[in-house]
Amino acid sequence: MSDAWLSPEEALDHNGLRLVLTVGVPGPWGEAAKGLLVAKSIPFRRVIQKPGEANEALLAWTGEINAPQAVHGQQPALNRWNDLIFLAESLEATPPLIPEDPADRAQMFGLLHELCGQDGFGWNRRQMLFAPLLSLPADHPGRRAIASMSERYGCSERGAARAAHRCAEVLILLADQCRMQLARGSHFLIGNQLSALDIYWAAFAALVEPLPEDLCAMSPGMRAGYGQQHPVIDAAMTPELMAHRDRIYTDHLELPIDLGP
Repeated sequence: MSDAWLSPEEALDHNGLRLVLTVGVPGPWGEAAKGLLVAKSIPFRRVIQKPGEANEALLAWTGEINAPQAVHGQQPALNRWNDLIFLAESLEATPPLIPEDPADRAQMFGLLHELCGQDGFGWNRRQMLFAPLLSLPADHPGRRAIASMSERYGCSERGAARAAHRCAEVLILLADQCRMQLARGSHFLIGNQLSALDIYWAAFAALVEPLPEDLCAMSPGMRAGYGQQHPVIDAAMTPELMAHRDRIYTDHLELPIDLGP
């Protein structure tokens, strides 16, 4: 896997797997998608998406301006988190990241939806990140920078008001699952081996406590936003969950994180 990032125009000339990622930001959906490929040692090229910009060349290529997106050969781009999991499984069977046991499989996808699906942890934490900027005057640069994104993601004052409690509900679910697994002697969130849920939690934990600067270099403003504290969320987070994040990154994922040119 090359370290060189491609522009969307350059990506058109490649037939392998290309993963569109937001530069300069450890976006959890993108970091999780990348983590699936890294954990399976699947070669891929990284393609630049710029946050808050029009990304016209990307739109012309894939029909979407968001990240992450995965394009394999000449197939249509995939951007839904569950589609990206199944793509990774189809490209490399080992290690399997979807449990074979039907009960474990159902539980994993249920918890994943609570973590990264609509109205889940990531969805609501994003509401919290955007809320201070949306309170600025309409002509403020900070508000203009996220105006189109907040509209696409359905951010609102009402959503922001309930967001912390929804985030805490999901963290409590995951913390309970982590404790039960540790009591069974497992260091994974489902069963006894690495799953997509472990990777997605590791990536989404940045929305509460980003990895340290030497492992994930971020702008001060971005780091402050990701790590903004809230008593309801702080009460729901446990040391076990953060230790799990650190272990998954150390053993299975990319460190330090490459956030692009």
